[in-house]
Amino acid sequence: MPYTLGETTDEKLRELIAEQGGSPHDDLIQEILTTGLKLIGDHPDRGDLKIINTALKELRHALRVFAPYRDTRKVTIFGSARSARGEPVYEMALDFAAKIVQRGFMTITGAGPGIMEAGNAGAGRDNTFGLGIRLPFEQSVNDSIAGDRKVVNFKYFFTRKLIFVKETDALVLFPGGFGTMDEAFEVLTLIQTGKSKPMPVLCLDVPGGTYWPAWRAFLHDHLCATGKISAADLDLFELVDSVEVACDRISRFYRIYHSSRFVGPRLVIRVRSFPSKDLIADLNANYADILAEGTFQVSAALPEERQNEPALDDLPRIVCMFNRHGYGRLRAVIERINAD
Repeated sequence: MPYTLGETTDEKLRELIAEQGGSPHDDLIQEILTTGLKLIGDHPDRGDLKIINTALKELRHALRVFAPYRDTRKVTIFGSARSARGEPVYEMALDFAAKIVQRGFMTITGAGPGIMEAGNAGAGRDNTFGLGIRLPFEQSVNDSIAGDRKVVNFKYFFTRKLIFVKETDALVLFPGGFGTMDEAFEVLTLIQTGKSKPMPVLCLDVPGGTYWPAWRAFLHDHLCATGKISAADLDLFELVDSVEVACDRISRFYRIYHSSRFVGPRLVIRVRSFPSKDLIADLNANYADILAEGTFQVSAALPEERQNEPALDDLPRIVCMFNRHGYGRLRAVIERINAD
């Protein structure tokens, strides 16, 4: 069913868009404007309109900030705002940020103190983003990122978390409080349900630290053992206690694997080198359990991809009819591709 306000109003919107210079995505701009005008007939109260208005403005601004860096991979760093300078875990976060930048990545943090500050300071001002949140306590933009054009301050947690996940290519979680747990479970839920792209999720702590092993044991004993998640879901993240290992895991994930997307019912996995016959045979022999039907096949870019992602046309593809629920196993497929 077309999303319309009637031909007369639709034509006025098209004219208005053209007057503003037009866009390759005129249809979506028109839908956004149509949604705003449809609110008139819904008679929402002012509070509801303020939520919609603020969320749209926050997202628009954040996307503008990230746009010039879209081709640089990024790592989001989560962890406690209360970890003090000099604490082993703070120093580890500082070291990790510095070393992952050396691998060609940028960092994203919540722009606050503690682990967030370490993630900004270690990366250096030119290589880091800060996504702040306006709170009545505990949260202010740290000195390592304050005043930088790559700082975005949010009113709402939900818009902030959307940008955290959308703009990143890996997540590293250091020990933290409710916020860190919230972010960890949200990210894992998004990946588990296919609402976020596959990516490395690393739980990093100092050698001998018990925070993440105890957390994983809880997931195993109370979620996995009782059937609330599958055993493969525990493969969506990894516990590590070494900065070098963490950097290696992230770099390795993108060694051959580039990205993926759905085109209709087909999952398209883009890779940096042409898949060998042995790789395809191995995928079909050992990972067919994630297929709804058919087999893994090598492909060129599909027509739908050429239309809106022409920069990726030259990458080879592995295409399959993924069952859309075995995302832990899909992670294993990506690891197998990277081992080819």
